[in-house]
Amino acid sequence: MKRERLDFLADNPLYTKRFAWYVGRRCRSSTVSDVARELHLDWHTVKELDKQYMTAQLERARNPAPKAIGIDEISIRKGHTYRIVVSDLIRGRPIWFGGADRSEDSMRQFYDWLGEKKDKGIRLAVMDMWKPFRNATNERAPQAAILFDKFHVMRHLNDALDKVRKMEYARLQGKNRSYIKGQKYVLLSSHENLTLDARRSLKTLLAANKRLNTAYLLKESFGQLWDYRNETWARRFFENWKASLKWQRLKPL
Repeated sequence: MKRERLDFLADNPLYTKRFAWYVGRRCRSSTVSDVARELHLDWHTVKELDKQYMTAQLERARNPAPKAIGIDEISIRKGHTYRIVVSDLIRGRPIWFGGADRSEDSMRQFYDWLGEKKDKGIRLAVMDMWKPFRNATNERAPQAAILFDKFHVMRHLNDALDKVRKMEYARLQGKNRSYIKGQKYVLLSSHENLTLDARRSLKTLLAANKRLNTAYLLKESFGQLWDYRNETWARRFFENWKASLKWQRLKPL
Protein backbone atom coordinates (compact mmCIF):
# COMPACT_ATOMS: atom_id res chain seq x y z
CA MET A 1 0.00 0.00 0.00
CA LYS A 2 1.10 3.56 -0.61
CA ARG A 3 -0.39 6.95 0.03
CA GLU A 4 -0.02 9.79 -2.43
CA ARG A 5 1.29 13.08 -1.09
CA LEU A 6 -1.37 15.76 -1.60
CA ASP A 7 -0.17 19.35 -1.49
CA PHE A 8 -3.38 20.72 -0.04
CA LEU A 9 -3.17 18.51 3.08
CA ALA A 10 -1.56 19.70 6.29
CA ASP A 11 1.05 17.64 8.16
CA ASN A 12 -1.93 16.04 9.87
CA PRO A 13 -3.59 14.26 6.89
CA LEU A 14 -7.07 14.65 8.41
CA TYR A 15 -7.08 18.38 7.70
CA THR A 16 -6.37 20.65 4.76
CA LYS A 17 -3.71 23.35 4.88
CA ARG A 18 -6.42 25.98 4.60
CA PHE A 19 -8.12 24.62 7.73
CA ALA A 20 -4.79 24.40 9.62
CA TRP A 21 -4.11 28.01 8.65
CA TYR A 22 -7.55 29.04 9.93
CA VAL A 23 -6.95 27.31 13.27
CA GLY A 24 -3.56 28.98 13.61
CA ARG A 25 -5.06 32.41 12.91
CA ARG A 26 -7.75 31.83 15.53
CA CYS A 27 -5.09 30.87 18.09
CA ARG A 28 -3.49 34.28 17.66
CA SER A 29 -6.44 35.90 19.41
CA SER A 30 -7.91 33.03 21.47
CA THR A 31 -6.64 30.29 23.74
CA VAL A 32 -6.17 26.73 22.49
CA SER A 33 -9.02 25.59 24.76
CA ASP A 34 -11.42 28.22 23.37
CA VAL A 35 -10.59 27.31 19.76
CA ALA A 36 -11.01 23.59 20.52
CA ARG A 37 -14.48 24.22 21.96
CA GLU A 38 -15.46 26.50 19.10
CA LEU A 39 -14.43 24.03 16.36
CA HIS A 40 -15.32 20.83 18.27
CA LEU A 41 -11.75 19.55 18.14
CA ASP A 42 -9.50 17.82 20.63
CA TRP A 43 -7.18 20.18 22.54
CA HIS A 44 -4.06 18.34 21.34
CA THR A 45 -5.23 18.57 17.72
CA VAL A 46 -5.57 22.35 17.97
CA LYS A 47 -2.18 22.59 19.66
CA GLU A 48 -0.50 20.63 16.83
CA LEU A 49 -2.19 22.70 14.12
CA ASP A 50 -1.15 25.86 15.94
CA LYS A 51 2.47 24.63 16.00
CA GLN A 52 2.32 24.01 12.24
CA TYR A 53 1.02 27.54 11.73
CA MET A 54 3.77 29.06 13.89
CA THR A 55 6.43 27.02 12.10
CA ALA A 56 5.21 28.41 8.77
CA GLN A 57 5.31 31.95 10.19
CA LEU A 58 8.88 31.49 11.40
CA GLU A 59 9.96 30.22 7.98
CA ARG A 60 8.47 33.30 6.34
CA ALA A 61 10.23 35.58 8.84
CA ARG A 62 13.73 34.23 8.27
CA ASN A 63 16.79 36.46 8.08
CA PRO A 64 15.32 39.62 9.64
CA ALA A 65 17.38 42.80 9.53
CA PRO A 66 15.52 45.05 12.00
CA LYS A 67 16.14 48.79 12.28
CA ALA A 68 14.08 49.24 15.45
CA ILE A 69 13.69 46.50 18.07
CA GLY A 70 11.63 46.07 21.21
CA ILE A 71 13.11 44.00 24.05
CA ASP A 72 11.08 42.49 26.87
CA GLU A 73 10.97 39.41 29.06
CA ILE A 74 8.14 37.02 29.83
CA SER A 75 7.73 34.62 32.74
CA ILE A 76 7.23 31.07 31.50
CA ARG A 77 6.46 29.52 34.89
CA LYS A 78 6.34 30.34 38.59
CA GLY A 79 9.60 31.03 40.34
CA HIS A 80 10.86 33.90 38.19
CA THR A 81 11.85 31.79 35.20
CA TYR A 82 12.21 34.20 32.29
CA ARG A 83 12.81 34.19 28.55
CA ILE A 84 13.61 37.19 26.36
CA VAL A 85 11.40 38.28 23.47
CA VAL A 86 12.72 40.63 20.78
CA SER A 87 10.37 42.21 18.23
CA ASP A 88 10.85 44.07 14.98
CA LEU A 89 8.91 47.26 15.76
CA ILE A 90 8.72 48.45 12.17
CA ARG A 91 7.26 45.20 10.81
CA GLY A 92 5.29 44.63 14.01
CA ARG A 93 6.23 41.05 14.80
CA PRO A 94 8.43 39.04 17.18
CA ILE A 95 11.65 37.78 15.65
CA TRP A 96 13.45 36.03 18.52
CA PHE A 97 12.56 34.15 21.69
CA GLY A 98 15.25 32.61 23.85
CA GLY A 99 17.88 32.83 26.53
CA ALA A 100 17.93 31.01 29.84
CA ASP A 101 16.95 34.06 31.90
CA ARG A 102 17.10 37.86 31.52
CA SER A 103 20.85 38.24 32.02
CA GLU A 104 23.42 39.94 29.78
CA ASP A 105 24.59 36.55 28.51
CA SER A 106 21.06 35.65 27.44
CA MET A 107 20.63 39.04 25.74
CA ARG A 108 23.90 38.51 23.87
CA GLN A 109 22.46 35.29 22.42
CA PHE A 110 20.04 37.41 20.39
CA TYR A 111 22.84 39.53 18.94
CA ASP A 112 24.87 36.37 18.21
CA TRP A 113 21.86 34.95 16.37
CA LEU A 114 21.29 38.15 14.39
CA GLY A 115 24.94 38.45 13.39
CA GLU A 116 27.46 41.26 13.66
CA LYS A 117 26.56 42.86 10.33
CA LYS A 118 22.85 43.14 11.18
CA ASP A 119 23.63 44.19 14.76
CA LYS A 120 25.19 47.32 13.27
CA GLY A 121 21.98 48.07 11.37
CA ILE A 122 19.88 48.53 14.51
CA ARG A 123 19.10 52.21 15.01
CA LEU A 124 16.67 52.07 17.97
CA ALA A 125 16.17 49.68 20.91
CA VAL A 126 13.07 50.11 23.06
CA MET A 127 13.23 48.41 26.45
CA ASP A 128 12.43 48.70 30.12
CA MET A 129 15.07 49.99 32.53
CA TRP A 130 16.62 46.56 33.13
CA LYS A 131 20.39 47.15 33.17
CA PRO A 132 21.53 43.82 31.57
CA PHE A 133 19.47 44.59 28.42
CA ARG A 134 21.04 48.04 28.20
CA ASN A 135 24.58 46.78 28.79
CA ALA A 136 24.34 44.03 26.16
CA THR A 137 22.84 46.47 23.62
CA ASN A 138 25.51 49.10 24.24
CA GLU A 139 28.16 46.41 23.78
CA ARG A 140 26.83 44.73 20.63
CA ALA A 141 24.91 47.59 18.95
CA PRO A 142 26.55 50.77 20.29
CA GLN A 143 25.13 52.89 17.46
CA ALA A 144 21.54 52.17 18.55
CA ALA A 145 19.64 54.79 20.53
CA ILE A 146 18.03 53.33 23.67
CA LEU A 147 14.50 54.36 24.53
CA PHE A 148 12.85 53.53 27.87
CA ASP A 149 9.13 53.03 27.46
CA LYS A 150 6.72 55.24 29.37
CA PHE A 151 5.06 52.37 31.27
CA HIS A 152 8.25 51.35 33.08
CA VAL A 153 9.33 54.91 33.84
CA MET A 154 5.95 55.66 35.41
CA ARG A 155 6.08 52.37 37.31
CA HIS A 156 9.26 53.55 39.05
CA LEU A 157 7.47 56.76 40.04
CA ASN A 158 4.55 54.72 41.35
CA ASP A 159 6.97 52.65 43.44
CA ALA A 160 8.47 55.85 44.85
CA LEU A 161 5.00 57.20 45.68
CA ASP A 162 4.16 53.96 47.48
CA LYS A 163 7.36 54.28 49.56
CA VAL A 164 6.25 57.75 50.62
CA ARG A 165 2.87 56.29 51.60
CA LYS A 166 4.55 53.62 53.76
CA MET A 167 6.84 56.19 55.39
CA GLU A 168 3.90 58.43 56.26
CA TYR A 169 1.91 55.51 57.63
CA ALA A 170 4.83 54.55 59.89
CA ARG A 171 5.38 58.17 60.99
CA LEU A 172 1.83 59.10 61.89
CA GLN A 173 -0.51 57.96 64.64
CA GLY A 174 -4.21 57.98 65.36
CA LYS A 175 -6.60 59.79 63.03
CA ASN A 176 -3.84 61.03 60.72
CA ARG A 177 -2.79 57.44 60.07
CA SER A 178 -6.39 56.31 59.48
CA TYR A 179 -6.61 58.52 56.38
CA ILE A 180 -3.83 56.47 54.75
CA LYS A 181 -4.92 52.98 55.77
CA GLY A 182 -6.42 50.99 52.89
CA GLN A 183 -5.87 53.74 50.32
CA LYS A 184 -3.01 52.22 48.32
CA TYR A 185 -5.21 51.47 45.29
CA VAL A 186 -6.72 54.94 44.97
CA LEU A 187 -3.32 56.56 45.43
CA LEU A 188 -1.45 54.49 42.82
CA SER A 189 -4.16 54.12 40.17
CA SER A 190 -4.52 56.47 37.22
CA HIS A 191 -7.00 59.20 38.07
CA GLU A 192 -9.12 58.52 34.97
CA ASN A 193 -9.57 54.87 36.04
CA LEU A 194 -11.01 55.73 39.47
CA THR A 195 -14.69 55.58 40.31
CA LEU A 196 -16.45 58.62 41.74
CA ASP A 197 -16.22 57.23 45.29
CA ALA A 198 -12.52 56.44 44.83
CA ARG A 199 -11.87 59.99 43.62
CA ARG A 200 -13.56 61.35 46.73
CA SER A 201 -11.39 59.12 48.93
CA LEU A 202 -8.29 60.29 47.09
CA LYS A 203 -9.27 63.94 47.54
CA THR A 204 -9.76 63.39 51.28
CA LEU A 205 -6.42 61.59 51.59
CA LEU A 206 -4.44 64.28 49.76
CA ALA A 207 -6.10 67.05 51.75
CA ALA A 208 -5.15 65.30 55.00
CA ASN A 209 -1.48 64.64 54.20
CA LYS A 210 0.68 67.35 52.63
CA ARG A 211 3.69 65.12 51.86
CA LEU A 212 1.55 62.55 50.05
CA ASN A 213 -0.20 65.34 48.18
CA THR A 214 3.14 66.74 47.00
CA ALA A 215 4.47 63.31 45.97
CA TYR A 216 1.23 62.55 44.11
CA LEU A 217 1.30 65.83 42.19
CA LEU A 218 4.96 65.29 41.24
CA LYS A 219 4.20 61.82 39.93
CA GLU A 220 1.12 62.92 37.98
CA SER A 221 2.80 66.00 36.51
CA PHE A 222 5.72 63.94 35.20
CA GLY A 223 3.36 62.34 32.68
CA GLN A 224 3.34 65.66 30.81
CA LEU A 225 6.83 64.84 29.54
CA TRP A 226 5.37 62.67 26.77
CA ASP A 227 3.14 65.49 25.54
CA TYR A 228 6.12 67.45 24.22
CA ARG A 229 7.16 67.10 20.58
CA ASN A 230 10.18 69.40 20.83
CA GLU A 231 13.31 68.05 22.53
CA THR A 232 14.34 71.44 23.93
CA TRP A 233 11.01 72.00 25.69
CA ALA A 234 10.86 68.40 26.90
CA ARG A 235 14.36 68.67 28.37
CA ARG A 236 13.51 72.00 30.01
CA PHE A 237 10.40 70.50 31.59
CA PHE A 238 12.41 67.54 32.90
CA GLU A 239 15.15 69.70 34.39
CA ASN A 240 12.58 71.94 36.12
CA TRP A 241 10.77 68.89 37.47
CA LYS A 242 14.02 67.40 38.77
CA ALA A 243 15.05 70.71 40.36
CA SER A 244 11.76 70.86 42.27
CA LEU A 245 12.70 67.66 44.14
CA LYS A 246 15.56 69.40 45.96
CA TRP A 247 13.31 71.48 48.17
CA GLN A 248 10.53 68.90 48.54
CA ARG A 249 12.72 66.52 50.59
CA LEU A 250 10.98 63.41 49.28
CA LYS A 251 13.86 60.97 49.19
CA PRO A 252 12.07 58.08 47.37
CA LEU A 253 11.33 60.32 44.39
